[in-house]
Amino acid sequence: MAQSRSRPVRGATHNRESRRFNLPEIEVDGDWLDMAEAIDGAAPPLRTTVTVETPRTIITRNASPDVPFDRSINAYRGCEHGCIYCFARPSHAFHDLSPGLDFESRLFAKPTAAALLREELAKPGYLCRPIAMGTNTDPYQPIEAEWRITRSVIEVLSQTGHPVSITTKSDRVVRDLDLLAPMAARGLALVVVSVTTLDPRIAMTVEPRAPAPERRLRAVRRLADAGVPVFVSIAPVIPQITDHEIEHLVERAAEAGARGVFFLPVRLPHEVAPLFRAWLDAHFPDRAGKVMATIRSIRGGRDNDPDFFTRMQGQGPWADLLRTRFRLACRKHGLANERLVLRTDLFRPPRGDQGELFG
Repeated sequence: MAQSRSRPVRGATHNRESRRFNLPEIEVDGDWLDMAEAIDGAAPPLRTTVTVETPRTIITRNASPDVPFDRSINAYRGCEHGCIYCFARPSHAFHDLSPGLDFESRLFAKPTAAALLREELAKPGYLCRPIAMGTNTDPYQPIEAEWRITRSVIEVLSQTGHPVSITTKSDRVVRDLDLLAPMAARGLALVVVSVTTLDPRIAMTVEPRAPAPERRLRAVRRLADAGVPVFVSIAPVIPQITDHEIEHLVERAAEAGARGVFFLPVRLPHEVAPLFRAWLDAHFPDRAGKVMATIRSIRGGRDNDPDFFTRMQGQGPWADLLRTRFRLACRKHGLANERLVLRTDLFRPPRGDQGELFG
C-alpha cells in the first residue's frame, strides 16, 4: 500500500514554485526531512532551517495611503506560524523559494538588525516617526526565542526614546514586558495581538504553529495589566469559516482588557489564492465553493482586490454586514476604537560608544 505523503502540522498543502518571475521548478532534497521521528505511514515533518541575512539597511519605508505607518522593521523573512492566509507568502518568490511550505520552513534571520537600526537612527536629519514591527512576518515567531532579534531592536528603541508598534499572534511578546512596560509608560509603545478564531480545531489548520487563541488572550490581559496599550486584531475574517465568531471575539477582547479591536476581511494576493483554495479543499471541502464565492463578492468579483482602501475594507453587502455587526459588538462592549498616537518628542539619536559610556 502506498504511503501517504501528507505533512502534519503545517499550513500550506503544497510547495509549488512561483511562476510570477518565471522561476524554474526545483526538486526537494533530503535535507528537508526533519530529524524528529517519522510518523508511521506519513512523511516526516519538515525541518525548519534558518539562513542568516545581512541587509544593508533595516528600516523599510512605504508610502501606501491606506497603511497607518510609513516605516517598519522585519527581523525575519518567512514565518513558521504557517498561517494559510498570510499575505506575506508571495515575498518568498523573490528568493526563488515557494510561497507554500518554503515560506513556513525556510526562514531568514537578520542578526545585525539592532546595529543597523542604531546606525540609521544616528544619521543627521533622521525624522522620528513610529516604527511598526510585525507588518510582514511575526516578530515573535518561534525562532525569536533563540535569535532574540526582535528584543535587540526594542532595546535600541527603548534607549533612544523611539516609538514602536508591534503586531503579533504570539504570547511570546510578554517575555519583553520588562522593556515594553516602561516604554508604554512614556507613551512609546503599543501592541496589537491577532486573534482570528476561538475554535482550537480551526486554529490548528488555519494557523497551525501559532500559539493557541486562549494563550493570546491571556497575553492581552498581561499586557493590559502591565500598562501596555493593547489592541486585538480580528484579522483576517474568513467568510463561512470564522465570520460567525466576530461578536464573541470582540467580547473576549474587551474582557481581556484590550483598548480597541479592528478586523480585516481575508486577502488573497498572488500565490496566496491557490494556496488558500488547496487548503479549503483539504480541510473544508463541504463549503469550499461557498467560501470562495463569498470572498469574490467582497472583492469585486475577484479572488483579491489590490486597490488601496477597498483592499482593507472589502465592498458589497457581505462587507457591509460584517462592518455593521462589528460596530454593534464594539458599542455593546464599550470599545471606542480610538487610534492611539505615540510620542515622538522623546527621541534622542544614539551616540557613539564613547558618548554612551561617558554621557
